[in-house]
Amino acid sequence: MVTLAEVARHAGVSASTVSYVLSGKRPISAATRLQVEQSIRELGYHPNAGARALASSRSNIIALMVPLRTDMYVPVMMEIAIAVATTARTYGYDVLLLTGEEGPEAVRRVTGSGLADAMILMDVELDDERLPLLRGADQPSVLIGLPADTSGLTCVDLDFRATGALCVEQLATLGHRDIAVIGEAPAVYERHTGFAERTLDGLRSRARELGVRVLHRPCGAGYDAIAAVLTRVLDERPGTSGFVVQNEQAVEPLLALLRRQGRAVPEDVSVVAICPEQVAVQASVPLTSVSIPAQEMGRQAVERLVAKIEGRDTDDVSLIAPELTVRASTGSAP
Repeated sequence: MVTLAEVARHAGVSASTVSYVLSGKRPISAATRLQVEQSIRELGYHPNAGARALASSRSNIIALMVPLRTDMYVPVMMEIAIAVATTARTYGYDVLLLTGEEGPEAVRRVTGSGLADAMILMDVELDDERLPLLRGADQPSVLIGLPADTSGLTCVDLDFRATGALCVEQLATLGHRDIAVIGEAPAVYERHTGFAERTLDGLRSRARELGVRVLHRPCGAGYDAIAAVLTRVLDERPGTSGFVVQNEQAVEPLLALLRRQGRAVPEDVSVVAICPEQVAVQASVPLTSVSIPAQEMGRQAVERLVAKIEGRDTDDVSLIAPELTVRASTGSAP
């Protein structure tokens, strides 16, 4: 195993100079820094994590809190997590993944133990119990999601309010006046999860402006649950000709049920989805959709967090503008 002293000999500098290059505690000339970094790469040197943490009071670890709940679409959550991990490595950080539903207790454990230099939180609720602890913590943090009160916080998210509005506009432009929203599982709304609530808010607000009627129904997993929701929607609003789906697991069952009822997509019914690009493209009818920019959200969260660690960033909200792609699932209202 290569030692710091061997790196110093290879670079022709003192061991303390190598240490300062690694820790950043003292200014080192650009030429010397490049010389040391080249020796590190050539020799394959990896600093001892424990010694480095003691010397710099930093662990070079980012804690990522991503509760894996059964009522959430896990592939999207994991795509964001992978983007966080790969981006963090480019900045020299490893990621500690916390997947439990401990809430504030997990924040206390990380902030009180020095396990990580900073935190990224996902699955953010409007009145998230973790936020008071974050605001009072010494460690920098970034939320992937938007709570009701963003003061004193750094947040990155898709603009879900604009996303909901964009979906309604697409259907209204095609002449649809009765729209049903097939939403996430009921528990997601019971927790007041930020992305789901904000989508509904934007959708309903824009619908009122455009004179469009909207019926929202949460939807559990499974064919039977989706069949029951569709039956209820069509019983309450028989003239429904447009659907907005914010539930990846409901996409294919919904399309199958509409076919069974003799409702052709898009001739009789139009469908717009808020989902990953892959889900939209691979559906039995390619879906007009607003994609979830999972990789961009993960990348931006890490970049903002590293900037905060280095004292180069302030608290604010960064929203990614939604982009709607028209495919085969939308057409003029019958």
